[in-house]
Amino acid sequence: MNCDLIKPENIVYKKPELMNDVPMHYCPGCSHGVVHKLIGEIIEEMGMEEKTVGVSPVGCAVFAYRYLDIDWQEAAHGRAPAVATGIKRLWPDRLVFTYQGDGDLACIGTCETIHALNRGENIVVIFINNAIYGMTGGQMAPTTLMGQKTSTCPYGRVAELHGYPLKITEIAAQLEGTCYVTRQSVENVAAIRSAKRAIKKAFEASMAGKGSCLVEIVSTCSSGWKLTPLQANEWMQENMFKFYPKGDLKDTLK
Repeated sequence: MNCDLIKPENIVYKKPELMNDVPMHYCPGCSHGVVHKLIGEIIEEMGMEEKTVGVSPVGCAVFAYRYLDIDWQEAAHGRAPAVATGIKRLWPDRLVFTYQGDGDLACIGTCETIHALNRGENIVVIFINNAIYGMTGGQMAPTTLMGQKTSTCPYGRVAELHGYPLKITEIAAQLEGTCYVTRQSVENVAAIRSAKRAIKKAFEASMAGKGSCLVEIVSTCSSGWKLTPLQANEWMQENMFKFYPKGDLKDTLK
């Protein structure tokens, strides 16, 4: 290719400047990388590169600080909303968000999540829901679907033994402190664009002091589900979206 043809005015898309040029540890087909890219794009568009703090706890996102060149704070398992609360109260001019998986947020971190959102802390909770513990071996999570097989429920989740899947986003939508609660996904271009709009809306609302925001991203886990990336996308659309329907659950910003 003639390199002279590659001119700045011909570029219609590029990697966010905030994305570090390092290999990702996420499995092929994982949704995390796409969401990282969206977060980087949005922070750049908002001009908040020097005033953003991300909080990531234990789970697949524990190494998020490797990929986005912003300030990060690690948190104990499930405690990210509590840590984010302290950061935002100390630095109210900062864009503060947590980045959590379903095991972290909806299991060990249920208390911190619900109470931070109910207090109306001006933070954004980004919730990656792949219905399984992806990092530790594919165990059943609070969000695992009925009948779904995991390493700890090899015959499928049943209510008598395991209870029912927890719809944490629906719970968040009922809390007085939340201003924007939405469920999105990133399996195709249209979904990615919708997810980006949702995350940006949440970031802007938190900076405007409107209250707490939660953005759930229904995601795949090819390794945990033991499927190819393509099969995982298909399984998610056929099964996850039925129980976790996409769209805004609460929007007081209109």
